[in-house]
Amino acid sequence: MFAFTNSLIETTKELNKATRAIGQGYMVTFDHIRRRPVTIQYPYEKLMPTERFRGRIHFVFDKCIACEVCVRVCPINLPVVDWEYKSEIKKKQLRNYSIDFGVCIFCGNCVEYCPTNCLSMTEEYELSTYNRHELNYDNVALGRLPYNIAQDPMVTPIKNLSYLPKGKIESHDVSQKDPVGGLRPNEIIERMNKINI
Repeated sequence: MFAFTNSLIETTKELNKATRAIGQGYMVTFDHIRRRPVTIQYPYEKLMPTERFRGRIHFVFDKCIACEVCVRVCPINLPVVDWEYKSEIKKKQLRNYSIDFGVCIFCGNCVEYCPTNCLSMTEEYELSTYNRHELNYDNVALGRLPYNIAQDPMVTPIKNLSYLPKGKIESHDVSQKDPVGGLRPNEIIERMNKINI
């Protein structure tokens, strides 16, 4: 009889613990039900990078003087600068320039220290490939201008924090009834078209 009572007490304690754990899980679930979604439908909606975003590096071949400052300031000596010395003009002439984005840490040192401003950071962040060797960009691939997602009619650009009401930093703190702050890019275009008409 005494063993039966002890097992009943232990079972009741375990049932109480399990009920408490399930209740805590439901509290988290109910807390998230009231929040706005923070996910985006990626191929059709893309986040617009911020102003100082460090994306793919853009390279202007004609501005480069082959000084190799970018190689010296790079923490991993990444840019490969191939040049030859022209004795008739007494200058280096650039033959090839390449960066392997599979190794690049996007620190921006090469852009910051370039004396001729032939390097710049773009907002392009979609660099995934099936082969890692395709991430080695030569001067032709680096010279391509980045594609602006705001001009793609198939994609809805989404700014990260500009749609939150004034004074709000986290989207979880905003209820569905609060007005959003700022205009979406398509609303800005519509307003500009009305002004120009």
